[in-house]
Amino acid sequence: MGLLIDGRWHDRWYDTKSTGGAFVRSEAQFRDRVSADGSTAFPAEAGRYHLFVSLACPWAHRTLIFRALKGLEAVIGVTIVDPLMLAEGWTFSSPDPITGSTRLHEVYTRADPGYSGRVTVPVLWDKATGRIVNNESAEIIRMLNRAFDAFTDRHTDYCPPELLDEIDRTNAFVYERVNNGVYKAGFATAQDKYEAAFDALFAALDELDERLATQRWLVGNRLTEADWRLFTTLVRFDAVYVGHFKCNLRRIADHPHLSGYLRDLYQTPGVAGTVDFDHIKRHYYGSHATINPTGVVPKGPALDLGAPHGRSRLGPDPA
Repeated sequence: MGLLIDGRWHDRWYDTKSTGGAFVRSEAQFRDRVSADGSTAFPAEAGRYHLFVSLACPWAHRTLIFRALKGLEAVIGVTIVDPLMLAEGWTFSSPDPITGSTRLHEVYTRADPGYSGRVTVPVLWDKATGRIVNNESAEIIRMLNRAFDAFTDRHTDYCPPELLDEIDRTNAFVYERVNNGVYKAGFATAQDKYEAAFDALFAALDELDERLATQRWLVGNRLTEADWRLFTTLVRFDAVYVGHFKCNLRRIADHPHLSGYLRDLYQTPGVAGTVDFDHIKRHYYGSHATINPTGVVPKGPALDLGAPHGRSRLGPDPA
């Protein structure tokens, strides 16, 4: 995971020495918005916008899920980076047809030749202006949730206004303790920082498992954005985070309610097609030489996410 400094690429890993061994994630810098009503510089249009994603990255995975759930495959194109992220960061196996780039950092410098910062996925690109609209997944999925409704017949709202405050509170808890929590454990370079992140992660998973014992979904007992933001970490947990990130107190399969909840979400129409365990495992085990210097990718575990989830008794099926 390198970075650009004044538009020049540097193969540089995260500096944990300056933080006492703790992993600290950088903030996304492109924060413009696509609007349904044309109130921003980026009005919603079919065919105008394009996503750059990794099938391995949980943050990018959110955007693929919302693109599928909202039926936007013909409205917003996608370019998928290669699984491995090595000396040149995220790369393409052949020149990207949208920008002609072979490296994602070239997409960033096309948008801003003097850009300084990490080069991350997802990226929402505007083909009309040749600019990056946004590279913050939390904001991109909210655009996909509602801004393009004129171009699809799927109008389910995964962030309804009456539940917004609770969704935001749940998202904040899940992000800090689970989504980013696995990274804080996995990328820590000091024992105390690792153990603090580890303990916070499993306390949060236990709390979520208890909540899901009596309700099918996290918020308002209806399927919302909060569930999808948790899903992309849960679906990677047993395959990657247990071993590679040393999050090995318990698997998701060992949590009686989280395990069924994960299968429930995975079996939602359109979602399984966004999950690629080959990409996921090849990326994590093959890209992080500081954690897995041999690059050997494990063959397991055996996962059966298509098994019955038994969650329908707790609430209605999503619309």
